[in-house]
Formats: sequence, structure tokens, C-alpha cells
Amino acid sequence: MFGWRRKPVNRRRGRERLLGVRMRAEAARAARVRLLSRWCGLVCALGLVVYGGWWGSVWLRDRLLYENPHFRIRRVEVESDGVLSEGTLRRWAGVRPGMNLLAVDLAQVKRSLELVPYVARASVERVLPDTLRIQVWERRPIAVLQVPVPLPAGGLDFVEYGVDEAGVVLPVLDPRLTDGGTVAWLHGLPILRGVGYQELQPGRRLESARARAALAWLRAFARSPMAGLADVREVSVADGDVLEVVTAEGSRITFAPDGFERQLLRWREIYEVGLRQERWIETLDLAVGNNVPVQWRPMETNTGTSRPGDRSGGARKHV
Repeated sequence: MFGWRRKPVNRRRGRERLLGVRMRAEAARAARVRLLSRWCGLVCALGLVVYGGWWGSVWLRDRLLYENPHFRIRRVEVESDGVLSEGTLRRWAGVRPGMNLLAVDLAQVKRSLELVPYVARASVERVLPDTLRIQVWERRPIAVLQVPVPLPAGGLDFVEYGVDEAGVVLPVLDPRLTDGGTVAWLHGLPILRGVGYQELQPGRRLESARARAALAWLRAFARSPMAGLADVREVSVADGDVLEVVTAEGSRITFAPDGFERQLLRWREIYEVGLRQERWIETLDLAVGNNVPVQWRPMETNTGTSRPGDRSGGARKHV
């Protein structure tokens, strides 16, 4: 346009520079691939070493511990404070001689025992090399619950349940579960009346306020001065405002639902007055704060109380 020609460009020189950059990029990429390959190989080797070491430790543990004949159970020592037999407790624990002592799950054995309604608490421990020691604290009934059951031919029968001091309902104990056969496990215990039958579930705790008040009275009575003097036959909570207690002499004592210690001391004082005058208490209302009403009868008149199932007589247990 202006009369001169443009200087030609050396295209070969530009191609050389582009080729050099490309070669350097490929070399860097190859170096990165080699580094990544080395790291992958190192990680795989390390994983194989760890995996092999873990399997080796498992094999060594099994050989030295869980398959070692020196740790086989040869003795299962069972101790109980109640009437359940050692064979029964071993069966409930689920352990037997020949099992590996270190493989036994102590927590599971403890749970298995404490799921039984008759067991309050259990302790399980290993005594190396070959002994498992089990200690059991049993629930002891302090009262009886009688549930009426209609008979096919007419009339009623009574199914009995025990209740321990914590309010746990206990089914009747099968004599085959004991050492010598306990026939009268609930014999002589007071009958607890007025508790709703819908509450009675073996192994479960009574939660109603009436049931708790009756159990609190039984615990207070066991610690009171009257424990060795009166034979309690019934504790009724049918009237939610008061408790009524019936003794073997036919005395009917009414208690307020709290302050049992003070009322039991008052009962002892009045009882001793009756002994000096040779009279039994007919009725006594300790729910009244002042001027306690009491009725007497001569000692030679012993009416007693009739109880379903002929439960009269005999000493009380655990009360």
C-alpha cells in the first residue's frame, strides 16, 4: 500500500519453540506418573503388611488365648443367698465346662441371670486359668398377691404371686428349681389386698401409689418393735386414704399412708397396755392424730382370720 513489502516470518523457529514446550510438558507428566505409581505401590505394600499383620495377630491370639486348652472352663463356682440350686443358675447363665474362659461374655451372662424374675443382682468374674465365679442375690418375697381365677365347674381358685420389697412381682417358685424343693415358698407371708390385677406382670414392678404405700409399710414394720410381736396376715390398700392391717389374733389396725414409724411405736405402746390387762386389740385406728380409738376383747377369745388356700399358721418369712 505504501510501497514496501512486509518482512517474511520464520515459521520454522516458532515450531521449534512450540515443540520444546510440548516436550517439557510430556516429561513433567511422565515424572508425575512415575511418582504416583511409586506412591501407589508403597500404599499397596503397606496395606498388605498391615493386613498380614492383623491376620497374624488374630491367628496368634486364637492360638494362644481362645484355642488354648489351659483356658478351658473346668469349674463353674456358683454362690447364692437364696434357695435356687446351682444347676439352675448354671443353666440360666448359659455356661458349661469346656467353654473357653476368655471367650465368655461376662456382661451377657450377667444380663441373662438378671432377666430372671427371681434374681435381683448377679456378679460374674473370671478366675484364671480355668474357673468362672458367679454370685447371685435373689429376690425375697415379703407379701403375697392372690388373683381369683374362675373354675370351669364353677367357683373360684386363687393364683398366688410373691412381691419383694422393691415391688417386683414374682411367680410361684417351681420346686424343681431349688436344691431340696421349696413347697411353701410363700407360706406365712401377709396377703396384699387392693392392688389392681392389671398391674400383676411377673418380673415387673408395681407402680401404683397404693402398692408403694403397702410395701413401705411392710419395710417399716420389719424394722419396728412390733416385728417380733405381731403376725401380720393381711395388708389392705383397698381404701386409698388408709391402710388396714389384720393380725393373726384378729386385730384390725388402721394406718395413715405416711409416718409409719411413729404409728408403729404407738401400736407397740397400746399393745403392751393390752398385755398387762390381758386383752387383745379388736380395732385400733392410728390414722387419728389424738385420742386414738381402740376396742378390746379378752385374750382367751381368739377369732383368727380365714384366708383362701388355708394359709394360716407358721412363722412369717423375710418380714
